[in-house]
Amino acid sequence: MKAAIVQFKASTNKETNLKKIISYIEKAAAKKAKLCAFPEFMMFYTSSSQTSQQLASLAEPIDGDFVNTIAKAAKQNRIQIVGSFYEKSRKKDRVFDTSFVIDSSGKVISTYRKIHLYDALGFKESDKMTPGSKITKPVNTTLGKVGMMICYDLRFPEMSRSLAAAGSEILIAPSAWVKGNQKEEHWITINKARAIENGCYVIAPDQVGNIYCGRSLVVDPYGKILVDMKKKQGISFVDVDLKKVKQVRKVLPLLKNRRTDIYPTLQA
Repeated sequence: MKAAIVQFKASTNKETNLKKIISYIEKAAAKKAKLCAFPEFMMFYTSSSQTSQQLASLAEPIDGDFVNTIAKAAKQNRIQIVGSFYEKSRKKDRVFDTSFVIDSSGKVISTYRKIHLYDALGFKESDKMTPGSKITKPVNTTLGKVGMMICYDLRFPEMSRSLAAAGSEILIAPSAWVKGNQKEEHWITINKARAIENGCYVIAPDQVGNIYCGRSLVVDPYGKILVDMKKKQGISFVDVDLKKVKQVRKVLPLLKNRRTDIYPTLQA
């Protein structure tokens, strides 16, 4: 099955970004992709000067105009979409960083609220966001069973392993990976590691421009990079073959060889 991965520079204007997103959806469908994955913060770019109150005022519910417009495009183009948006939170002046999966009929079939907020390396997402409280179960798509993560989640192998153990064949991680010392090296290494240790595909669409590094990746279950979009805005395509997942997990049965009966015996 063919998947599309989008890398772009989001503007601060929601409507401008929506037009760009719809255009990419149409391009993906024209190339017969079954699923199109977008970066984190695709809704709009928010600078450090934007207050938590301002961000919260621009956030939307899952049934708001932003997601509904994308869902309509998914239905019109008969394609599945993975993306993210700023979701309204009940907590005052805070938002959720939420990803979603939309099927080809335009129905939202899964959502995930980012649980690991980026409070590191001089950033503090918790000043504007509230974390999710659970990992979302893998969801069936045309490509295979998909486990959802968002950006900073990739640094926590417990999460990807939990998703793989629950049946994920593909991990999709919409991201906005900030530039910095060794950050691209970390990004590439972590994406490859999550694929290798779980015997699955990793699809990681990333923002480019502004403060972000680009390098959107697709990694196969053996750790081979199939797509690296470097610093280019645009769309790339990749074939996802679940036979490869089964083959790798058969010859390198890491999930089966775990000793979950022993791990809990280690005390801090």
